[in-house]
Amino acid sequence: MGKDVDPTSSMAALFGRRVKRLRTAAGLTQAELGQRTHIHSTRINQVERTTGHKPTRELAELLDRALGADELLVDLWPYVHRESFPNWSRAFMEREAQAVLMRKYMAHTVPGLLQTEDYARAILRTDGSLSEEQLAERIAARMARQEILSRADSPELRVVLDESVLLRPVGGPDVMRTQLARLLDTENDPRIVLRVLPFSEGEHQSMGGSLTLLNLPDGSEVVYTEGADYGRLIEDPVEVKPYVVNYDRLSAQALPPIMSLDLIRSVMEGDYRASHIPSRSERRRVAQVQLQQRGGRGLRRGGGRRPLPRPRA
Repeated sequence: MGKDVDPTSSMAALFGRRVKRLRTAAGLTQAELGQRTHIHSTRINQVERTTGHKPTRELAELLDRALGADELLVDLWPYVHRESFPNWSRAFMEREAQAVLMRKYMAHTVPGLLQTEDYARAILRTDGSLSEEQLAERIAARMARQEILSRADSPELRVVLDESVLLRPVGGPDVMRTQLARLLDTENDPRIVLRVLPFSEGEHQSMGGSLTLLNLPDGSEVVYTEGADYGRLIEDPVEVKPYVVNYDRLSAQALPPIMSLDLIRSVMEGDYRASHIPSRSERRRVAQVQLQQRGGRGLRRGGGRRPLPRPRA
């Protein structure tokens, strides 16, 4: 028998060691555990010795139930999965899980926290280097991240979507229509505010990629900038400040929430016409009317929110 894997070498190795200990304590061979989970014993061996692909969330759940691990393996799986991401991406996900307020500008796609599974699959499938198992693992991880928004202490989420995000039919018309409907569902969630930045606003500083600002419980802010194959986490307050100013400008240029949802609805229903997008003066007039009418969306959303640390200027 080969030498045991060092459980301190990686989270995948620690996961494999836990599986082996639980299996041994249950008096099961790898073949018997494979029969219980409908997985070939070779795959069990790969997990325990960290010689194959990292376990998927589905596999972690199967092993957890079969070994009576009381969700130990399920709880460990996200840390195993994060090892497949670059250091800067893992660091961002750790900060994201702690945030009390998220502000995002998305230049090309719907943010991962609001993606449907089919939309996420279409986006991730563009990476031709992923095997089907790796693709399934990435999709599961993205869907699991969305649990952030269902927590009792979930953060507020403010998103500015470039108009192009609505018009690019990712995954085809049916997938995109379902994704747009998912965005419209946020109207019923007082923690989420969507705005659309119309083409008519012209050029701006963040055209090349996406931008995320995170407010953390200690009052600090971090910035994450992302492109197709890179990401950068910024924590120095001096470097963060210009990005805060840039986001505020984008938010001010974007359509108000009600108009943004109306635009999303028109795209979903196939009635999109750019000429329907109001001018800045018309937007200001509508915003003033909404502030004066208690039935306005902004006022409906205002009740019952948790106080948040004030974002620094």
